[in-house]
Amino acid sequence: MAVDKTTANIKEVNLEDCKDCTKGPFMDYADTNYFSKIVLDYLNGAPALRSFYAHYPDKSGLASALRLKEGFPVQNRKTLVENLRRHYGDGPHPDNNVDRPVLQSYPKVQANIEALLSENTFSITTAHQPNIFGGPLYLIYKILHVIQLAEELNVQYKEQGKYFVPFYYMGSEDADLEEIGQMQVNGKRYIWQTDQTGPVGRMKVDKPLLGLIDELSGQIGVEVYGPEFIQLLKDAYQPGRLIQEATFAFIHQLFGRYGLLILMPDDRKLKERFEPVVLKELATGFSHKAVEKTSAAIKKAGYKVQTHGRPINLFYQQGNHRERIIKENELFYIEGQESPKTWTEIEQEVKEKADLFSGNVVLRGPFQETILPDIAFVGGGGELAYWLEMKGVYEAIDLPYPVLLLRNSFMLIGQKEKALMDKLGLQPITLFKPLHVIQDTLLQKMGAAIDLDNELMALEAIYEKMGQKATIVDTTLSVHTKAIGTIAKNKASRLLTKMKTAQRKKLAIETRQIKKLKEKLFPADSLQERTENIAGFYAQYGSAILDLIKTASQTTRQQFGIVYLPEPAQWDRQDMVI
Repeated sequence: MAVDKTTANIKEVNLEDCKDCTKGPFMDYADTNYFSKIVLDYLNGAPALRSFYAHYPDKSGLASALRLKEGFPVQNRKTLVENLRRHYGDGPHPDNNVDRPVLQSYPKVQANIEALLSENTFSITTAHQPNIFGGPLYLIYKILHVIQLAEELNVQYKEQGKYFVPFYYMGSEDADLEEIGQMQVNGKRYIWQTDQTGPVGRMKVDKPLLGLIDELSGQIGVEVYGPEFIQLLKDAYQPGRLIQEATFAFIHQLFGRYGLLILMPDDRKLKERFEPVVLKELATGFSHKAVEKTSAAIKKAGYKVQTHGRPINLFYQQGNHRERIIKENELFYIEGQESPKTWTEIEQEVKEKADLFSGNVVLRGPFQETILPDIAFVGGGGELAYWLEMKGVYEAIDLPYPVLLLRNSFMLIGQKEKALMDKLGLQPITLFKPLHVIQDTLLQKMGAAIDLDNELMALEAIYEKMGQKATIVDTTLSVHTKAIGTIAKNKASRLLTKMKTAQRKKLAIETRQIKKLKEKLFPADSLQERTENIAGFYAQYGSAILDLIKTASQTTRQQFGIVYLPEPAQWDRQDMVI
């Protein structure tokens, strides 16, 4: 069958008929078994972590952070707005000869840019590398979280004259191509094979990357909105365009209508605002000392340390090279270069060529908080863990520390999967458990569960009585009787295990169905959001998928959400051609 897509009618996703689609249950993160102890303790307000952050992750914490950020420097606002005006304009990019993307104009975006000049405007920010085609789903969740929170705060603080803008801070200076250069759609992996090196944001769209778009088109192009998504990619990822520019265009096409602002921080003017911190780091290595102190305290509190940083937490970034800076005997060596730089030489470079210097994981956050009027940062579990190690760095440079919010997490469940779950009588929370536990749950529902609790208790009672009688005869027989009882109980437990295994084998059909659900909802035994890209969902639902997830997004109430998806859009049968 084929479809004439130029004339075909589309049965759209009907959100009105699916008002309850997004109203799936919310779960405690602990019940998923996918989040670390430090994250769970942070969400639960564990006293052991209280000294490692400045504000509670709630409305009171946001109000506290807002008060501290009210003195955000005017010049930093002006520099930020100049950067945004330049990147949201058109014409050639100042660093290459490729025309920047011609972006669709959204009044809300333009209004948000200009609003940043006001001392009463603040930002809600998330950050991520420029993963190809958006990377895993959690980037989508991060962005929609900051959008939703900004909208909520604008209602809450309207009478006070405060305004909040959602930001996506692009980690374009990251050089981890292995992580950034891959994505997955419905279990199929796409890997960008390129010879380019250095900061990924400075790399260019090449033939291998364009080839991935064509390959993806073959996979999702038959879906109603597949061609639309492919066109979004082709419009953004133009040959020769910088990856940061392509990512900028792609994310803007998806979220510009919500007023999202995208910041590309690899910029000389922005980095000039961070100059005092860079000089202090080069002169004293202050951030390493601060992180080491906090890391020791984190470890003492019983948590795993995420990062130790380096003596100098800066990279020297020239062209497509991103190299460590090593300080020895008051000289500064750039890894890979023979001749060292004196203090006078490197100080002059900081003042005249600020874009040569780029912070690693330790100083990336402080740079972000220097150039943005942030009151909250929304990040994943790993990000929150290392941000908790950085509070001392902020204190050392007298920089306000934002509220840390764990990004929203979701499982997207289609109607086919939901129907199968209903047939089996399974709730979403059950699917997070191991296969044998799910099987036992089904057996219990069927009234066929194996239970030897009473028998084991009776067995224990028998040997208890035998022990009492044996002791009367000879006190030394007490230990012997207990040993025999333990052996008998262990054998009975092994028998129970074998009985349960045999019983589970009778669930052959149900087990296949459970495994099918697991493979779909937990790709590679991981969370869906950590592996799957938005492409497969957009191909079926169009931009409505973003509205569905946004509607389900919570702000400060942090729980794992289940989103039941409606029936996807379909081609009208009358347009099918044999």
